[in-house]
Amino acid sequence: MNEDRRIPLELLAPAGNNDLGRAAIDHGADAVYIGAPRFSARASAGNSMEDIARLIEYAHLFNARVYLALNTILSDSEIKEALPLIIDAYQAGADGLILQDMGLLELDLPPIPLIASTQMHNITPEKVKFLEDTGFSRVILARELSLCDIAAIREQTNIELECFVHGALCVSYSGQCYLSEAAFRRSGNRGVCAQPCRLKYTLNDGTGREIIANKHLLSLRDLNLVGHLTDLIDAGVTSFKIEGRYKDSAYVKNVTAAYRKALDRVIESYPGLKQQSSGHVEFRFKPDLGRTFNRSYTRYFLLDPDGIDHQAAMDTPKSTGTEVGSITQVGKGWFRLSGGAVHNGDGMCFISKAGVLKGFRVERVEDGRIVPNDMAGLAVGLKLFRNHDHEFLKLLDKPSAERKIGVSMTFRQTDDDIGLTVTDEDGHTVTSHLPATFDAARQPEKMRDQIRSQLTSTGNTIFMVTDLSMDIQWTGFIPVSLLNGLRREATDQLMTVRRLSYAPRKKPETTGPAPTYPEKILDYRANVYNRFARAFYLRHGAQVVERAFEAEKKPSGTILMTTRYCLRREIGACLKNPKHRLRLAPPLSLTDGKRTYRLGFDCKHCRMHVVSGN
Repeated sequence: MNEDRRIPLELLAPAGNNDLGRAAIDHGADAVYIGAPRFSARASAGNSMEDIARLIEYAHLFNARVYLALNTILSDSEIKEALPLIIDAYQAGADGLILQDMGLLELDLPPIPLIASTQMHNITPEKVKFLEDTGFSRVILARELSLCDIAAIREQTNIELECFVHGALCVSYSGQCYLSEAAFRRSGNRGVCAQPCRLKYTLNDGTGREIIANKHLLSLRDLNLVGHLTDLIDAGVTSFKIEGRYKDSAYVKNVTAAYRKALDRVIESYPGLKQQSSGHVEFRFKPDLGRTFNRSYTRYFLLDPDGIDHQAAMDTPKSTGTEVGSITQVGKGWFRLSGGAVHNGDGMCFISKAGVLKGFRVERVEDGRIVPNDMAGLAVGLKLFRNHDHEFLKLLDKPSAERKIGVSMTFRQTDDDIGLTVTDEDGHTVTSHLPATFDAARQPEKMRDQIRSQLTSTGNTIFMVTDLSMDIQWTGFIPVSLLNGLRREATDQLMTVRRLSYAPRKKPETTGPAPTYPEKILDYRANVYNRFARAFYLRHGAQVVERAFEAEKKPSGTILMTTRYCLRREIGACLKNPKHRLRLAPPLSLTDGKRTYRLGFDCKHCRMHVVSGN
């Protein structure tokens, strides 16, 4: 058999728990990522090792992968506690370990593939090359990178590149945000971010003038790159990641299905590509990214390194859903709406005159009149959005997809036995025989139809018959129970073969001297929280001069957040753009009413800093 040299593409979906992970796989995910029992960057999305093992067993039936997220920084005692978790995950068959803390590499880890979390601030070819030379199998790229940035990394490395394509955006470079820890003693690098970026702030300039009051100035829209998968493939990405380990089942099903269909279209158009896992999904609904949780969408910096597109969702950090239309008529307890259909039970929302998100429930729709449970704020011309699509969510509450492995069957009948050979789409083959004697079939053609019907009825198994050939030397009457028994025995054997044949990937071996870290001096932004991490960096030629932000109190004037998102650019006050006319007197500051932060601007690199105040 010729070696398949096609490039495998991976659709990677979130698994908040075992059930959500199975739903993602059923809806087309090639892989899922799930939080470890402890030390995950989504602390409240941890899972028992028993549940993780069950998910791994199910995923591997489809050659789908399960990655374990253990991507927080750890204390000296915690890093020792993490080792047994990693060993358990490896023994359960996990396909990779997502980590942030480099101190883990100083332990005697099992040969599980290592994946560099986006929390490690993977933005340069030099950093990614170092991780590759250190023994990582994959790097999760920073969300802020453009196609040109990704292509530059690909040109200088051979490591697998994983890229976020959908979901919530951290406004800061991941791993470089200390705002939550500073304000609430809840560290994002420790898995308990309080999301201060979603709060309201007021922007003031250096004269004390109020520029924008009481808006969600650091809250970004959600990422949506479904239309740019080919661009990402051309740039070197092979794993496409959906954010959302805190999201519900409807979100996981809908978004995974939408990207599965989009990725399949790309694969069908390019013969050099293939799906990483096995099986085909039949959907019982039409995926629509606008009909589950979203804060409206942005492509962020993918196509536009200068970020000309609007990126912020300043009115609300909550889901706004999809625009439906505008109110055309208002009566006593009802209104009419232009645009799309509205259904009983829908949740609608709008931005009030005061700039606040308001919402209501549709109680009933009668002859085009929409009766809400609350008429407050509704007026002619008001634009409405649907953020709870009742009919769509009802569809997703039901079994909404079915994933099957294609198999071909060859049935044989002689005068003293019957046999069935089954070969799946991955080339696994089993044969089952049942000895028996048969009376001659009174209606040979009808008997053949019955054989075909019973053998192709694979029921609740993961198999779907794509081809059946029959070698019948003598047409004898075969009871239905015998045919069903033959089919069950063959498919049970095939399930066993698939389980036993799955081989988890191993960590690549590294040889030669330890590679040199691309930076020589490391401050608190290296997130060194334990002596093992300090030893790692020292071994790789870097000196740690400051412990992690979480380890010791930092003085006023410390950078709490570094972001490629820039408020100046977002509101039309960019100092580099001659078309921007808004002039602001420095220094700019943000206040949430309790705390004030100074804004710094690195215009050369198009970065904004949020700096601690007095």
